[in-house]
Amino acid sequence: MVEKPQFDLIMEKFSIQNIEKISSLNSELEVEKATNLFLKLRVLAKENKSYQVLRKHLSKLIKDYEDKNWPSSENITNEQIKESDLAEQIVQAESNFYSKRKEIIRKKLKESGLNQTDLAKILGHRKGYVSELINGIRPFSKEDLIIINRLFKIELENLIPTFIKEEKVLHIRKTLKSIPKNRIKLTKKDLNLENYIAQQSRV
Repeated sequence: MVEKPQFDLIMEKFSIQNIEKISSLNSELEVEKATNLFLKLRVLAKENKSYQVLRKHLSKLIKDYEDKNWPSSENITNEQIKESDLAEQIVQAESNFYSKRKEIIRKKLKESGLNQTDLAKILGHRKGYVSELINGIRPFSKEDLIIINRLFKIELENLIPTFIKEEKVLHIRKTLKSIPKNRIKLTKKDLNLENYIAQQSRV
């Protein structure tokens, strides 16, 4: 199964500045992340040829993983298929979130009479760097997101993925139960990964 607590670590691993450090893919979720990033970089590579090197590296990683773990249809297990399906849902939800965020930021920039180059100057980044941030292939810093929130009045839930690690969810639930005067009532959907996926799938 995909290890939910590793979700945020995988997101960081596949940030564009770390791609060349990856020597192998170790799960279906990593394969889906690599494939998604490979496709995103295809568009960006038309403007910046340096991304072609990264795409070539990702392509090799994906092929190596598939040759090792999916050599023939006869040996595929139900567990592999379930893991692959869940990984695809997670990455699709993440992709939907980034697409929605990009659309909101661009709309707010236009309404403000600004463009992406102006945003880069405001944040103190080069234009290409901001393009990577907006396209979800490099993580925004907390400070960048707060600046965007304050300047353009974009809700933080539209700037920051609301996924919470499974281990943290368990800690929150346990802690709330131990507090005598706690009045917070949570349903099973409030904190789990499946709810996050469902929310982003409606985008």
